[in-house]
Amino acid sequence: MSDYIEYIIEAIFGFGMFINAILFIPQAVKIYKTKSAKGVSLATFAGFCVIQLFTVLHGYIHQDYILMFGYALSLVFCAIVTFLIFLYRK
Repeated sequence: MSDYIEYIIEAIFGFGMFINAILFIPQAVKIYKTKSAKGVSLATFAGFCVIQLFTVLHGYIHQDYILMFGYALSLVFCAIVTFLIFLYRK
């Protein structure tokens, strides 16, 4: 595969990792604004955090820094949602 195509794929993959991370923000904002986590699964978001943590570790072990940093960012935003669910659980 040519270097140009690999660069394009890496760029799109990196952008996808960023998009994956910011997709958690609307949920965090909704929970924070309503001060309610009704209908949002704590187990699901906690599970996402665990999966993302191990993906970060996998990226580190294999020196895949795009994967590692992308999922580290996702982990941060997902952890915020998880914390808010725990905080506003009624």
